[in-house]
Amino acid sequence: MSESREAIANLQRMVRQSVIGQEAVIDKLLVCLICDGHVLLEGLPGTAKTRAVKCLAEALDVKLGRIQFTPDLLPSDVTGTEVYHVHGDQEKLTFEPGPIFANLILGDEINRAPAKVQSALLEAMAERQVTVAGQSYPLPPLFMVLATQNPIEQEGTYPLPEAQMDRFMMKLAVEYPGEEAEIEIIRLVRTEELVDDRSQEKVDPAAIMAARGEVHSHYVSENIERYIAALVMGTRETDRYPASSLSQWIEVGSSPRASINLDRAARAWSWMQGKEYVDPDDVRAVAEAVLGHRLILSYEALAEGIAPRDVVAELLKQVAVA
Repeated sequence: MSESREAIANLQRMVRQSVIGQEAVIDKLLVCLICDGHVLLEGLPGTAKTRAVKCLAEALDVKLGRIQFTPDLLPSDVTGTEVYHVHGDQEKLTFEPGPIFANLILGDEINRAPAKVQSALLEAMAERQVTVAGQSYPLPPLFMVLATQNPIEQEGTYPLPEAQMDRFMMKLAVEYPGEEAEIEIIRLVRTEELVDDRSQEKVDPAAIMAARGEVHSHYVSENIERYIAALVMGTRETDRYPASSLSQWIEVGSSPRASINLDRAARAWSWMQGKEYVDPDDVRAVAEAVLGHRLILSYEALAEGIAPRDVVAELLKQVAVA
């Protein structure tokens, strides 16, 4: 096992120790981190979305920036602003960075932010920089937005524009834990009330950069490339599969970013499993998280209660490996 793969395994173990019952979510968070992608966490209150992000930042020992999105938030509250300073007889404007200038950004309840704030965040996610008063400021090399939203409460929210949804590498559903996990959570919190027993061990952020280099060169065969392309094309050209309900369910298919991110995520997943190459199971393991939020479902599908995960599951059944 390479040093970077061992470091990622340690990071996985450390976060799992503090976040009980969300192993699948943690694994995919690490995939996004390795792939230099952003992630949208959707779940009901109390499902450890915020805790997972905090534990990840703590285990990596990197700077965590938290933005609590509200309807009255301004772009400058996110990006920072120029502040007027007077030093003796000198007057000048100095840029004061906002919370976006951190390594991991926890965007809490992102769908409560108004359009102008969403636009400022979109520039940061897409271009890794922010622009204030005509001046661009680069963000750190290790930069990841981990946004959360509540799927139930919609009062006072602004639906995320499709362009911004497409910038998230994955959308992860954070569900309630099972009964045994619930008991473990009670015991964990009871212990933390007495003493913080979480490991003080830290993973060097340089290991993330090294992992990115190894994942970049991870082998992908032409057959897997064609499989990835066929999955994405299947969301656009649904008439390829007349025996399925895809044509009735999908209004608009996935963009080319879906192909790019599916390839990256499959490589990272395969690498994390200790494999030497990507196989179809690796693609299937990340397909729902990468493709689901990029689909616009038809009114018919919504009326029938069809969810994006149902559509991706049907797609995986229909598309054969080349």
